[in-house]
Amino acid sequence: MIKRREFLINTGLALGALAIAPSFAFESKKKAIGIQLWTLRDTLPKDVKGVLGQVGKAGFCEVETFGYSSDKGFFGTSVRDFKMILDDNDLKATSNHFDFNSMIKDGSTDLVQNYIETANLLGSEYVTVPYIVSELRGTTGDAYKKLALQINKVGELCKAGGLKLAYHNHDFEFTKFGSTNGYEILLNETDKNLVDFELDLYWVVRSGNDPLQLFKKYPGRFTMWHVKDMDKVNPEWNAEIGTGTIDFKSIFAQAKLSGMERFFLEHESNYKPNPIESAATSFNYIKKNLI
Repeated sequence: MIKRREFLINTGLALGALAIAPSFAFESKKKAIGIQLWTLRDTLPKDVKGVLGQVGKAGFCEVETFGYSSDKGFFGTSVRDFKMILDDNDLKATSNHFDFNSMIKDGSTDLVQNYIETANLLGSEYVTVPYIVSELRGTTGDAYKKLALQINKVGELCKAGGLKLAYHNHDFEFTKFGSTNGYEILLNETDKNLVDFELDLYWVVRSGNDPLQLFKKYPGRFTMWHVKDMDKVNPEWNAEIGTGTIDFKSIFAQAKLSGMERFFLEHESNYKPNPIESAATSFNYIKKNLI
């Protein structure tokens, strides 16, 4: 996880699940299986065209980007060329992880407008806040309230640009502040008409929280998910979907309550298999067992 953070800085339910699962399974057939391209972070920057070709052949229909910069595009590939490569492989970048730290720090909206333009060129639906550095999110509840105000401002800009804004969590948002935590503050203080949430299921579980309880308390707020499993031996590691400790069947059964419209498979921390083969294994499990 450290590498990713540095990169972003710099550039009774079980029964209910069984009852709901059949109807959701029918609905979810319409949902594409997406992949957060960070899964392929070791290979993608070296061969954008080749790796996106592998993604398409593996069966993915949607991707979520990372690594964009206004001067270098996506790893030296211009936005227009990146879009052409996606199109050639029947892929759509429905969401994009952009670095908002500088905007939140200095209040400038120029970079946000560049992100909006890029997302629209890609034909995306979402602009997503992937990670806020510790100095900006602070260590108090009031700091999270101020952060929520900034996120709302970005949400207004995105809405004006024809896009949606989402916030992606890690585990630190669940730090307790009295009877609440940072994540609940963000959920309560952001405008639900401006800000959606991309729920990273792994980080919720690793923080000691239950995604199903979040769905109940904040129904409809979690329009996107990150789907990655937790290793049975070392919880700091990911595992291929279905081989770890997270009960995805119960979670997917409550997708409607969550508000989930799409999800992205991701292999992230301390996880170094053959990237595309491992992603394909997770893809096949999701297709066979979860949708």
